Amino acid sequence: MRDHVTLAECEAALEHINAAPRDGAVIEQLCFRTGYAERSFPEQLDLSVEHGIIGERWAHDAWLKLPDGRPDPRIQVSIFSQRVVDLCWRNRLETPHPGDPIVVDMNLSVENMPVGQQLRAGSAIVEVSDVFNTACIKWQQRYGGASLRWINLAENKPYRLRGILCKIVRDGRVQLGDRLEKI
Repeated sequence: MRDHVTLAECEAALEHINAAPRDGAVIEQLCFRTGYAERSFPEQLDLSVEHGIIGERWAHDAWLKLPDGRPDPRIQVSIFSQRVVDLCWRNRLETPHPGDPIVVDMNLSVENMPVGQQLRAGSAIVEVSDVFNTACIKWQQRYGGASLRWINLAENKPYRLRGILCKIVRDGRVQLGDRLEKI
């Protein structure tokens, strides 16, 4: 089995990905990351304005920091498209899950979810940040260079194919089966 999706397969899937529901989609996966490449899949996550996802690595190992060294709250929660996961994550036995805490079948485009859009996830509220998720070298290693190029093509950036980054604006709990809803 080929581990990586081709650019042609990515391009062919774009219309399907962009046809995802625009609101009220069921949260299909939750992922909890305590450290690099460490993943568990709980039934619920507790979100905190001050601490991010309680127990998750953002609080002590954020890749983006404020000038004073604290973790940048704009990247507390990443939300990823189930349709892109299904397209790009092929070898699920040997390749780690992308690691996004919330995976949902929803349109995450700039048009549908502009910066500042608030979303209810369970009893928590998050806000779409201005930080664009370009993916990283780990994405290329795990899911291939073709999909990384596809995500970052200028014409594809408005679709946010690598998902959205959010800050938490109200503490709460999100559970599998909750709906992600625009406020």
